[in-house]
Amino acid sequence: MQPVPDEVRQDAAQNAPWSRPECQAWTRTLLLGTCLLYCARVSMSVCTVSMSQDFGWSKTEAGIVLSSFFWGYCLTQVVGGHLGDRIGGEKVILLSASAWGLITAATPLLTHLSTAQLAFMTCSRILMGLLQGVHFPALTSLLSQKVRDSERAFTYSTVGAGSQVGTLVTGGVGSLLLDRHGWPSVFYFSGGLTLLWVYYVYRYLLNEKDLLMALGALVRGPPISRHTKVRWKQLFRKPAVWAAVGSQLSSACAFFTLLSWLPTFFRETFPSSKGWVFNVVPWLVAIPASLFSGFLSDHLISHGYRTIVVRKFMQAMGLGLSSVFALCLGHTSSFFKSMVFASASLGLQTFNHSGISVNIQDLAPSCAGFLFGVANTAGALAGVVGVYLGGYLMETTGSWTSLFNLVAIVSILGLCTFLVFGEAQRVDLNPTHEDL
Repeated sequence: MQPVPDEVRQDAAQNAPWSRPECQAWTRTLLLGTCLLYCARVSMSVCTVSMSQDFGWSKTEAGIVLSSFFWGYCLTQVVGGHLGDRIGGEKVILLSASAWGLITAATPLLTHLSTAQLAFMTCSRILMGLLQGVHFPALTSLLSQKVRDSERAFTYSTVGAGSQVGTLVTGGVGSLLLDRHGWPSVFYFSGGLTLLWVYYVYRYLLNEKDLLMALGALVRGPPISRHTKVRWKQLFRKPAVWAAVGSQLSSACAFFTLLSWLPTFFRETFPSSKGWVFNVVPWLVAIPASLFSGFLSDHLISHGYRTIVVRKFMQAMGLGLSSVFALCLGHTSSFFKSMVFASASLGLQTFNHSGISVNIQDLAPSCAGFLFGVANTAGALAGVVGVYLGGYLMETTGSWTSLFNLVAIVSILGLCTFLVFGEAQRVDLNPTHEDL
């Protein structure tokens, strides 16, 4: 019998699932990393008014700075997923975080390099989008390879809750820092914590040799591995793959549309309402909802329910029931009821983490990062279109009901597509895998 080559043993060890202690340690670490990702992402939103006053930006110019992030964000989704599949998602996340953390911490310094602050800030936000765009595709790739099927939904939902936590932290702590120490302190805070997180991961969780090999792979091009067995044409001929992409597109479009327009809806419909109430309460609901959806999904699967049945149930909640509450927002004049409906809609949308986001890992664990990158790119672009279309419909009809109708229509279309064509059978390598 010939000995097993060292490269084969090393590849097998790298692709082995995490043990329970390893999974818990990485889940906590990735939760904090996702939280810091959103802290850095929304720092500009918190500081825009103060920066506009300092640099004389108009609302149009401030809008250019804010929107420039998403154009960079759309461009690296597929690249981040592909690199995660090839060299390891944890390495992609760490390398990108070290870069966008440094840019965030250095943002106040960039404004002193030239009098063209608008151009510098726009370029830095595009670069931030490019670097942060790899995070979730690489995360999907990592969890699909390292987390057992029975724990995948809860792990992904827990890590995904970091987005809501990060938004709350920057909205709370960032606002205090802004009032007491000025807008530069917000960037120092989020960027500095990110660099400390990067040092911790590098020091205690990652192997230095593997990280250097990953850097070399980025320079030379990723090495050929078992992932080259994927037949891309065959993969994209599967209706289940397009159902997953379509459902992800719908959920992202609905989420971005509500995220962008809900604050304006509350300000215009209820002028006397407090901003900290409608900007905070829905996210406080979304965090436990995300954790509960992951727990419920794994619990149902462990008790014998078929994986695809559970995934479709989660999407029925995340796209179906959430759209019902969105529709209700357009038919009430009560602030309390509007808060309940908005919180319920956003909270239920987190069930998508245990539905379509994990279903992509069910379908193609060997290239889940790439496939999620494709779906998330489509979702981000659809979100930009949805936000613009929502504004156009409101301006044309003069009614908020048209916006919420748009959200409901997009959600129902995505849900119906997934209910009809969605599967949980592997389609990336061997078509004879057992249906889950």
